[in-house]
Amino acid sequence: MTTEDRPTIDVVVPVYGKWYLTERCLATLAAQTVPHRVIVVDDAGPDDTADRLRNGYPDVTVVALERNLGFAGACNRGISAGTGDIVVLVNNDVEAEPDLLELLTAPLVADASVGSTTPLLLKPDGRVDAFGICADATVAGFVRFNGADPDDVDMGTKAPKLLGPYGAVAAYRRAAIDAVGPFDEGIRMYGEELDLALRLSAGDWATVAVPEARGIHLGGATSGRGSAEQRRRAGFGRGYLLRAYGVMRTGQAPRALITEAIVCAGDLVLSRDLASTSGRLAGWRAGRAAAARPRHIPGVDRGIGFVRSLRLRVGDRRA
Repeated sequence: MTTEDRPTIDVVVPVYGKWYLTERCLATLAAQTVPHRVIVVDDAGPDDTADRLRNGYPDVTVVALERNLGFAGACNRGISAGTGDIVVLVNNDVEAEPDLLELLTAPLVADASVGSTTPLLLKPDGRVDAFGICADATVAGFVRFNGADPDDVDMGTKAPKLLGPYGAVAAYRRAAIDAVGPFDEGIRMYGEELDLALRLSAGDWATVAVPEARGIHLGGATSGRGSAEQRRRAGFGRGYLLRAYGVMRTGQAPRALITEAIVCAGDLVLSRDLASTSGRLAGWRAGRAAAARPRHIPGVDRGIGFVRSLRLRVGDRRA
């Protein structure tokens, strides 16, 4: 394939402060082995990221938002600012291997039916951070292989079925996003990549895991892993999608109710607050205004049973 024939790539980096992370992320993107355009979206952050980019990074397209829109809104603005055939979302707390973009976009170049791809992201200690996401019959989403040794990642029949990419690094065909719609901005953070993966699957877009494409995800460095706010927002996304996908009007309603009750009770006991519960209630109310969602989603893994779903929620790599 000649340079003229190669699909163009937009790399969208949503940021909210933490310049030291963004600076390192951009350095690893500058070392990539394929041409690409970098679009950094400053989500009305508290520091001088936008000024630093304008003054020191002439090749980077800067989208400075006047008000904070959250992850979904920032990504959508970045996607809209570009024209690339392929869009790769990269969190600013990710350090990409030099060939990540080349390897990650290869399946999208080779097969027009592929709508998204996911890399193998590692934690700083070398364990797996995420290898895409999966979802059970209640459309609850889980990170695949979290905490596993990368050499033990099993792509066989026992592996959770890949639904789509994890949001820290996710590659999409622009035509696929155009076909099913962008991120739902009703979900500001947590759950938006799950929703997009569900809609892409329902639209018969294939997804591919690329284990050779790797990067280090510092994980939670931007939002604060395990904080009450993080758990509230995660709960909001769960409540929103439960309503948007009409789960409570299906045969999965009893399982969903029992599971959510267990999760909220555990959050109350362990964290001594109602962040998860209040988030779910707020998300459920907001989900009333969500656009109608598809009912048939081939990528849902109906082999994830009740017990396994609970293990996946706590990141048990045995699941």
